[in-house]
Amino acid sequence: MDLDALTTARRQEWARLDELSQRRRLRGAEVDELVARYQAASADLADLKTSAGRTPQGDHVSTILSRARLALTGASDNVLRQLPRFFLHQLPAALYRLRWTTLAIALAFIAVVGLSGAWIAGDPALVATLGSEAQLEQYAENDFTEYYTENPAAVFAGMVWTNNAWIAAQAVLFGVTGAFPLYVLVQNAVGLGTAAAIMTAYDRLDVMILYILPHGLLEMTCIFVAGAAGLHTFWAWVAPGPRTRTAALAAEGRALATVAIGLVFALALAGAVEGFVTGQPWPWWLKIGIGALALGVLLFWMLFLGRRAARAGETGDLTEYEAGTPTLVAG
Repeated sequence: MDLDALTTARRQEWARLDELSQRRRLRGAEVDELVARYQAASADLADLKTSAGRTPQGDHVSTILSRARLALTGASDNVLRQLPRFFLHQLPAALYRLRWTTLAIALAFIAVVGLSGAWIAGDPALVATLGSEAQLEQYAENDFTEYYTENPAAVFAGMVWTNNAWIAAQAVLFGVTGAFPLYVLVQNAVGLGTAAAIMTAYDRLDVMILYILPHGLLEMTCIFVAGAAGLHTFWAWVAPGPRTRTAALAAEGRALATVAIGLVFALALAGAVEGFVTGQPWPWWLKIGIGALALGVLLFWMLFLGRRAARAGETGDLTEYEAGTPTLVAG
């Protein structure tokens, strides 16, 4: 097929379809004409894709057809009908894109925790700057573990859920700065390393690890994912590729905002584990096993469903119908 010849032959018909689709009100005859031209343009698009795959001409016709379709239907999809696509396609695809960045952040976080904890624990003078002897002993022997049981389980779960969800949302939404996700991650890593140093000084490091693992496996992974999403948004601004920075940020922001929404649910599960499991007098293998199972849910969504969604062409972004037709770029 000669694409240029087809474009020349159909240009006026496509322009007429575009004109009709942008009118606010149509008479009966114009509606009939819109439908007829929509069907003809759809056939043209099918021919273009069959013979040449994706082309600028095909993208142009697709743009016109999307406006015409909106003019004909005029109504958005039921939100409830979009939920399966969000949870089974958009969210997993967005998470899958972050898998390697999440792993890199996790390794760096563990390194910072270990180095800061070892540095402080190795110098008694540094440990002494964290509080008096009585305060540090009270923290190591009682306060650390009582934190998980001093409030009713439901209240505590809700408290940690809202706090962590807010932190994760900020890391994603303010990720364009580049600095905020790093600040959140480093602050948490140093804080955890400091707590580990105090517990080490009183031979209670094993207790700390046992209390953190049940909920921390999922909770910290969610924070790593949030940090990765934020840094991806920042990188879209730094290196937008052939797109404008505005278009790159918009596409990346839409895709990764789904991550922020998904993390709300994942952190709710982590909060439930922290509130109802961590402080219970159950065998540690059971509590850590429950935490590992909760983490497995997130990893299943990220790696298994995410890989399948990515292979199907999902990116985590909204569809063209939902977000509007993007500006075409060369290259």
